[in-house]
Parts: sequence; C-alpha cells; structure tokens
Amino acid sequence: MSLHQLATEARHACLTLKRSDGATRNAFLRALAASLRARAADIAAANAGDLTAAAAAGLSPAMLDRLRLDGGRIEALAGDVEAVIALPDPLAGVEAERVMPNGLRLQQRRVPIGVLGVIYEARPNVTIDVAAVAIKTGNAAVLRGGKEALATNRSLVQCVHAALEQAGLPAQAIAFIDDPDRGEVLKLLQLDSLIDLIIPRGGAELHAFCRREARMPVITGGIGICHLYVDAAADLDRALPVIRNAKVQRPTVCNALDTVLVHRAVADAFLPRLAADLLPLGVSLRCDPAALARLQPLTAQHPAQISAAGPGDFDREWLSLVLGVRVVDTAEDAMQHIEAHSSGHSDGILSADAELAEAFLARIDSAAVYWNASTRFTDGGQLGLGAEVAVSTQKLHARGPMGLRELTSYKWVAIGDYHVRA
Repeated sequence: MSLHQLATEARHACLTLKRSDGATRNAFLRALAASLRARAADIAAANAGDLTAAAAAGLSPAMLDRLRLDGGRIEALAGDVEAVIALPDPLAGVEAERVMPNGLRLQQRRVPIGVLGVIYEARPNVTIDVAAVAIKTGNAAVLRGGKEALATNRSLVQCVHAALEQAGLPAQAIAFIDDPDRGEVLKLLQLDSLIDLIIPRGGAELHAFCRREARMPVITGGIGICHLYVDAAADLDRALPVIRNAKVQRPTVCNALDTVLVHRAVADAFLPRLAADLLPLGVSLRCDPAALARLQPLTAQHPAQISAAGPGDFDREWLSLVLGVRVVDTAEDAMQHIEAHSSGHSDGILSADAELAEAFLARIDSAAVYWNASTRFTDGGQLGLGAEVAVSTQKLHARGPMGLRELTSYKWVAIGDYHVRA
C-alpha cells in the first residue's frame, strides 16, 4: 500500500475514533498491554535480530541501548500502557464555560488534533507510546521508525493492530510505513492534506530536515543539553546522588545530565568528591581549566577519564557516560552559561538559597526547570502525564513531555436560545 493510501485510511479512521467513547479507547489499551505480554518472546526475538544487525553496522553503544527491547522493557511498556488507562479521558467534559451578558453560553471542549505523523529513529518503544497516547486522545497516527528497528517495529505494530480490532476500532488508525527508504520521510512531510502534525524524534539533523521540508506544523524537541548548577549554598552531601542519578541512571536518554556547573566557593571541596563518586561508575569528565586544576591529583590516576574540554564540548548532548564540568564565579555566570549552551530541555539548580533558586526558576527558560532534583524527571510518566510521544522544547502549543492533553486541541461551542448578534 502506498504512503498516500496509508494516510488516507488513517484520516478515515479518525472519523470512527472521534465517535468512540472513553471506554472503547481504554478497551484498546487493555488489549494492547495483554498483546505485548502474550507476544513478548516474538518481540524480543525480532529485537535481537535488529540488535545484531545494528551492532554489525557499527551503531554506537548509545543507539544500541535505545534500540534494545528485552523482556524487562517489554513488561515496562505494557505497564506504561496500563497506566494510561487510569488517566482521565482527555475528550470528556467541558474545559471551560461562561455565560455572556446576553445569555449565550460558551464552552471550550477538547478535541483530537487529527492524524499525527511521527518520525523516529532507534527507539521502538515509541511505536507503543504513540499508539497508546494517540488512541486515548482520539487521534490516528502514521508512524515511520528507523530502519535499524524495522523487525521490532513490525512485531509491535502487529500487537497494536490486533488490539485495535479486538476493541472494535479500525486497525488503519495506526499506520506504519514499512519501507526503510528515506524518501518516504519526504513524502510524509508533503501530505499536508492528510497529516495534521509532524512529531520528529531523533537528532538535530532530522529536526532541521522536518522544519525545512514539512508543509504542516512540526513540534520538535527531545535534544537535551541538560545542566545542574551546584551553588555555594548547596548541600554537597545530597548533591552527589542527584548528579549521579541524572548522569548515570540512563545516560543515553535526552533528560540525562550533560554539564555540571560548580560555584567557585565550593569547587575545591566538591569536585574531588564528585570525581571520586563518578569515576568508578565509568564516567569521564571533560573539564574547563579551573575544574581541571582542582582535579590534578586524580588526573594522574585516571588519565583516560579526566581531560580538558574541547571546542564545542559544552554544546554537546553526550548520550553516554561523559560529563562536562565547569567552575563558575557566581550564580549569574552559571545562568549565563545555561542560557548560552542549553537546548532548552531540562536544567536545574542545587541550593539551599530559596531566593536565588526562585530567581533561577524564573529566569531559566527551559521546558523543565528543577530546584534540588534530578533532570531525569522530565518524562511523561514521572510528571503524572502517563506515556508521552515526545518532549517538546518549543514554546507554542505544547512544551515539555507531550502527554494526553498536549495531543488535543479545543473547539468553541456556543449554546443559545435562537440568539442573533445585535
């Protein structure tokens, strides 16, 4: 089937989804979770084949980690789908209501956006995340995953289609472009009569390509150059596990920490402790001259893990166990550094100074800003939104994790008594 046919059928499926009720859409989610568990062995086998081919093709460890979908991750996916069931129906009820002086009653009601075009690379879990959130919000979707995850995605899409049919919903509501040809992406971006919104999930090159070529709106994000600033008033003992969590828990994701900024007043005491905490975990530190000077005794012992930051290192999303480290003279310097180098994803401050922290929260204009917390919380599930389709770093329509509400729009409903305008 051609891409145009896939998108056309997805748009027709939208009509059925708009008429469906919350119970039917939740029935799909229950069936999807059950299907993932029932077919877990088949999915894992397909993924193992993708991983073998990707490793042979020279994919980086970060990309291989994103591609991996083993039994534990499949079960986590099923759990995420079930968590969406418990969330309120985003299309039910009235968003806002008021009565005008002339008696005309006005309502805002949430409505689906329509057909989503989602382009992603080596993360097959996106197939399930998008399917779950799209159907819960009454949207259809056309999915285009990366060639490195083709077998895994085929297996996942079978689960999605089986669950849709079991719930009495059209399988065409979630379409999958089963063709690795990159030309299909350009074709998708030109289907503005059928696709309402493009959501790319990948690197900066993919985002730039979509913004340049798409004929419909594009929401970009998911590139994280994330910072934590350790203030002079920080609790240094408690700062260590926060930084460790932000950097090490899962270094290949967009909300993992990329740069630590340390106030000069605590740098002598804190930086050796930070290095002693992170180096045994395999973290390498790329340091500015001031930070490097304070780590000299350790540099001789760990020459492969402590080195000077190179040009562009503070503008890099590492997606690995590498951490930029810089010493700053003031909180103002830290905020200026973040403003100059952040991607607008997730940035934070560690400090007991409430006045400074509030100033930081007000000034740093990222999608998620933290005070005494890890950047790893920038996630739909962690923020109580359920599954997400992306993390938007834009400022219009949606910002941060894009959950249920972010995949809807609204319409005005006017209820009168044969009113006419004066």
